[in-house]
Amino acid sequence: MAAKNLLLLFISLFLTVNLVSAQLRRNFYAGSCPNVEQIVRDAVQKKVQQTFTTIPATLRLYFHDCFVNGCDASVMIASTGNNKAEKDHPDNLSLAGDGFDTVTKAKQALDAVANCRNKVSCADILTIATRDVVNLAGGPRYEVELGRLDGLSSTAASVEGKLPQPTDDVNKLTSLFAKNGLNLNEMIALSGAHTLGFAHCTKVFNRIYTFNKTTQVDPTVNKGYVTELRASCPRNIDPRVAINMDPTTPRQFDNVYYKNLQQGKGLFTSDQDLFTDRRSKTTVDLWANNANLFNQAFVNSMIKLGRVGVKTGRNGNIRRDCGAFN
Repeated sequence: MAAKNLLLLFISLFLTVNLVSAQLRRNFYAGSCPNVEQIVRDAVQKKVQQTFTTIPATLRLYFHDCFVNGCDASVMIASTGNNKAEKDHPDNLSLAGDGFDTVTKAKQALDAVANCRNKVSCADILTIATRDVVNLAGGPRYEVELGRLDGLSSTAASVEGKLPQPTDDVNKLTSLFAKNGLNLNEMIALSGAHTLGFAHCTKVFNRIYTFNKTTQVDPTVNKGYVTELRASCPRNIDPRVAINMDPTTPRQFDNVYYKNLQQGKGLFTSDQDLFTDRRSKTTVDLWANNANLFNQAFVNSMIKLGRVGVKTGRNGNIRRDCGAFN
């Protein structure tokens, strides 16, 4: 019975992905807003020039959106007196405002062009902007599939259990990604996004101060890295203080993330476990030694992620304001 149910689940996922692939296409706005990608890129570049935080903030926003009810920009909706939205769930409170602002600024730029006004979904704007920040950080430029509608629902309750946690091991990560139709290698590739960005010190305290009853420090952490982390994150640190996810090249999209894992310099348990677990270690080693293979795997995985939970027809709309239902 369990095997039958699992088979039905896989068939459902397969049919859903195929239907979404038919809906999405690279030239979706060719007739309605042919310059959409250039307009968004110009807005993103301007925002990046103002603050580098734009890059990791936008990338993280995209992941948090797609992993909860699909890539539909529902994470951007503001809470109201009648509804606590996704962005106000505890797992989303650390999302940097620059990510939201990037989409808002790109939306404003599009609305300033008569034939593009209210023609492009916030979900597609976020998808394009995410590709652009990866490229602007030195990562690959790839073609994005477009044609998503914006979601009609956003609740904090829907976030629970949907997002990866810093303490997750490969088993938990594999299960979570599988629910979105993503396999082990795609999970490892998308984890490579941690080559950019930052995290609050409180998220790593357990690894460097209170690991378990017998040892304060997680033994998989490089000893020199422990010293660095403790210097940056003393016990009495302000919980709002953040540190780089990649201690080596924090502003560059590259494969150094995997090289760091080989040296015991993964910031989270969920990072370092990719190297200590034999199921993922081979891939980590491969991509640590071959940036081109990682880039291609990341691109393919991002395109596939972009197909998760896409809204079509009556299941979505195009918002006039990315932060409100309208």
